[in-house]
Amino acid sequence: MSELEKKIRDSIRILRMGAQDKTVELAYSGGKDSDVILALARMAGISIRPIYKCTTIDPPGTIRHVRENGVEVIRPERTFFQLIEKKGFPTMRARFCCSELKEYKIMDDAIQGIRRCESVRRMKNYREPVICRNYGSKKNHVNVILPILEWTDDDVREFIESTGIRCHPLYYDESGKFHVERRLGCLGCPLRADRGLSDFKAHPRLVRCWLKSGKKWYERPRVRQSGTGGREKFGDVYELFVHDVFFDSYYDFTAIRDGLFGRVDCKAFLEDYFKIDLTI
Repeated sequence: MSELEKKIRDSIRILRMGAQDKTVELAYSGGKDSDVILALARMAGISIRPIYKCTTIDPPGTIRHVRENGVEVIRPERTFFQLIEKKGFPTMRARFCCSELKEYKIMDDAIQGIRRCESVRRMKNYREPVICRNYGSKKNHVNVILPILEWTDDDVREFIESTGIRCHPLYYDESGKFHVERRLGCLGCPLRADRGLSDFKAHPRLVRCWLKSGKKWYERPRVRQSGTGGREKFGDVYELFVHDVFFDSYYDFTAIRDGLFGRVDCKAFLEDYFKIDLTI
């Protein structure tokens, strides 16, 4: 028996023990790990309710891929851009979009495709294949089953290739080669290494949508600041966007904005960078 075959056997055992005679939620993101746990759950013969929580800024082709796999789509009460209008731009520290669009309870038991090898934080925080996760309060908890917690990228790649799973189109290059190292996420996500810049470059109209919603937040009268940094630090919403996407700190941003040759016009900079009219 190969190492992967042992892991498949262990994953199926974890799924059967965690699900028992219940119907459990399968948290499907549209990514490669979700495709793997969906296939494993079906191999295990357990009763599942596969659910995709739509974020309203899903990468192109995601909803189609979700539906092709027979997964239920649940839409949020408020869209991502409605959240920006209320709370400002999301950042690494202000992750309100995750909690409102993805991280909420639906069923008491859920299967998730978390793997320890994906980050140091996950390596430290996830040690057992079944955990209890709270969503807002201890009363609102979910028993989470993690069947591929110990799987590596090589395990995922081999399983996908051996079973003939067709993943989301973004995992394949122009020649059709599968890239297991690629990750699927919301467009413009500030948690990415480039803070979403590559998505904005590929979809410049997305920049206009962010700015249009951000302007409503920026100009809305309020006593208490919410979301991203206080508006008094920025001359307009364009400056705020440039700060969040292009700079690591407010100090670095102001050093460039207030340079030797006068204050930089951030709107003009963004229009030149993304080659799009950003008048809103």
